[in-house]
Parts: sequence; C-alpha cells; structure tokens
Amino acid sequence: MEFRNLGKTGLKVTPLCLGAMQFGWTADEQVSLKVLTRAAERGINFIDTADVYSRWAAGNPGGVAEGIIGKWLGMKVVPRDQVVLATKVRGQMGEGPNEQGLSRLHIMEAVKNSLRRLGTDYIDLYQTHSVDPDTPIDETLRALDDLVHQGVVRYLGCSNYPAWRLMQALWSSDRLGLESYVCLQPEYSLLARQPFEQELEQVCQTYGLGVIPYSPLARGFLTGKYRKGEPAPADGRLAGSPRLEQYARERRPWDVLASLEGLTRIHAASTSQLALAWLMQRPGITSPIIGPRSLEQLEDNLAALEVRLEPEEVTQLERASAWISAG
Repeated sequence: MEFRNLGKTGLKVTPLCLGAMQFGWTADEQVSLKVLTRAAERGINFIDTADVYSRWAAGNPGGVAEGIIGKWLGMKVVPRDQVVLATKVRGQMGEGPNEQGLSRLHIMEAVKNSLRRLGTDYIDLYQTHSVDPDTPIDETLRALDDLVHQGVVRYLGCSNYPAWRLMQALWSSDRLGLESYVCLQPEYSLLARQPFEQELEQVCQTYGLGVIPYSPLARGFLTGKYRKGEPAPADGRLAGSPRLEQYARERRPWDVLASLEGLTRIHAASTSQLALAWLMQRPGITSPIIGPRSLEQLEDNLAALEVRLEPEEVTQLERASAWISAG
C-alpha cells in the first residue's frame, strides 16, 4: 500500500480515507463494523468521522458513528497506533445554545465526548467542521492549540472553509504562535471543481496543507446509477434533491459520465473507480474520503487504487468537467 504524507507533516496516510458518515445511518452497526474490518484488512489506515454523524438519521442523536468506531477499536482488529483517526467538531450536539459552534466551551466539551465515544485517549486529526462566524478565530485556535499541548489531539484540520477564512486561520496561528491547520477537507469531485480549484487549491499548495476531499463521487452520481430522463433510484442519495434537478438541466454532468463510461472498457474499471483515480492523481490531493455503506461498495472503491489514468485520459475528463460548480 502506498502512503502519503498529510500535507507537510510527517504523518503518513493511505491514498483513500474511509469515511464514516453512513455508519448508523444507511449502514447499520453490523455492516459498519464489517466495512471497518475489511478496509483495515486491505491496508487502509485512515478513518474520518464527525461528532454529528448520524444526527440527521431518524431517531439518532449525534455521536452514533463515533460510537461504532469506538466499538470496532475495542475489537482490536488492528492496534490503535496503526489507525489514523480523524473526527470533527462544530455541529449541533444538543438543544442548548452552547452545544454547537467553535467556542472554547463547546470544543472542550465536544472533544471529551468524542474521546469517550471513540474509546481512545487521543485523536490523530481534529477538524473544525465548518466556519463559526459567532466565535473569534483566535478563541477557536487557542482552544485547539491547548488540546495539542495536552496530548489529546495530534494534528489540526478544517473542513468547508472558504479561502479567505482559511488564510485568516493560518495567519492568526502564525501571529499567535499557535498550532496550525495542516489539512483541508473540501467538497471536490469531477462535478464540483470550481469551488476548490478557484482559490483553495493555490492556498493549500502554497502553505503545504494536505487535502482530503469529501463527496468524491458527487453523492453517488458518478457511480452511473443515475440515467438521464429516467427516475432516480429510490435508494440513491440524490433522489429528490435539488442537486439532481440541477444536473438534469445541465449538459456537462452527463458529458462527464459519458467520458467515464467510455474509459470503463479500456481500464476494466467502474465509473466510480475512474472518478476516484482522477482525484488521487490530482496535484496536492492527499486522500479522497470514500463513504461506502456496504462491503460491495467498499470493494468497488478500493479497486480504484489499482487504476492509473493516462495523461490524455485525464485531459479528456477535465475538458468534460471544466468548471462545474458544486451548486
């Protein structure tokens, strides 16, 4: 298995990261445990979750996915120090006004709860899930710096930050002499290129930040399960969504899918595998986050590690997908 450094750090992670957003939502506990075990057997050492997963599932509080991962870690399939464990803080975890956000109060409470659910005494990568406009950036960064110096967090990252907010955080860390973000988790795929490539890509490359994109298959659209002019599959994540309605009105999403399908015969690979291979070959990309809800989806995703696109094939895909917004 190839390993990549997370940004300019010495931390080495696999070129695909196992995302846990489906755990406790579309994948029940037993399926989730099997997915975790199989990923580890295949050499994946990088797991990403968040404290809010899967709060939006019917009847579920936050912390469900973290709890499943904690149970799996307790099974000792692999030693804890062989797992790079990432989670996130920011979302609403209760009804109170301080049970969300990036205040010192909420961060300190949230990390304590994440550690308990995960059954571990440290988190390898602790990420702010999105911007909190109500909290000064210095307050957030000082709290995160304290966690690193306490030893409960090893590295810091952020997700869903626009370029100016990311630069503000990097400058503030430098000005205050605090631990800095070492990676960014943006949405990025063949169908969501502009938001990242327009500004964030240059920031990450200039300052040596790792990039771990989420939704690399455009919420399942790039699996090929959606067909133009046909009803969306009932179990598809895009079924009934404004995003799918947007794709239905545009030409380029279908052009991208057609380009991927044209390459499937050449590589004996699925459209999912080709889309992931394109992303893994992009400059500066560390580890796209896959979100399988079954062993079959996991195996399909992992097969992308064996796919290598030729330069002219990369060019073909990038021409078809040029500047498609995330919507």
